[in-house]
Amino acid sequence: MSQPAVHVQQRVCARIPTDYGEFQLCLYENNKDDKEHLALVMGQVRGRERVLVRIHSECFTGDVLGSRRCDCGDQLHGAMKMIGETGQGVIVYLRQEGRGIGLLDKLRAYNLQDQGYDTVEANLLLGHQADEREYDIAAAILKDLGIRSIRLLTNNPDKVQSLVALGVSVVERVPIQAPIHPENAFYLSTKAHRMHHQLDLAHIQLDHPA
Repeated sequence: MSQPAVHVQQRVCARIPTDYGEFQLCLYENNKDDKEHLALVMGQVRGRERVLVRIHSECFTGDVLGSRRCDCGDQLHGAMKMIGETGQGVIVYLRQEGRGIGLLDKLRAYNLQDQGYDTVEANLLLGHQADEREYDIAAAILKDLGIRSIRLLTNNPDKVQSLVALGVSVVERVPIQAPIHPENAFYLSTKAHRMHHQLDLAHIQLDHPA
């Protein structure tokens, strides 16, 4: 039985001044889940081509707490900075914590990683796939915003392929390199070698897993 098409509805937008410039934060509801997904928008994007876009999946530990176990917070703020410098762009903020496994199992996965497993192995041990994220809601939000084509801020070629399969015109992949710390080096190496993320790891040190 086929799944119904995903529909989104923009409920409200509000002005959000930040260190990187002024954005509009728009809240979306949808017919797929009960989560409130978001779009952080700068400038006029409706009807525009080659809009700089980041599809960012929620990471409480990185985005809010500034955890150095991952690169999520650095990528989020890096995307805001790049969009601010461009004067136009969108960050679609999807509520799919821990690559889709949720915060509870993400913390369990952290404990497994502290025992020496990498992030892929930890997810599999918990009965999940390595990456359970979906991008149909993001595609629907971009369509609602009236964006004709995008320059996608990502190191993940699978994300590009997923969005293209959903009908999003991705005209360029723009890399977004976050700082490498001792605490996230093993994680970033796993992303590069096991999940094929395109990262510059020339100076990475792998003294211990994180």
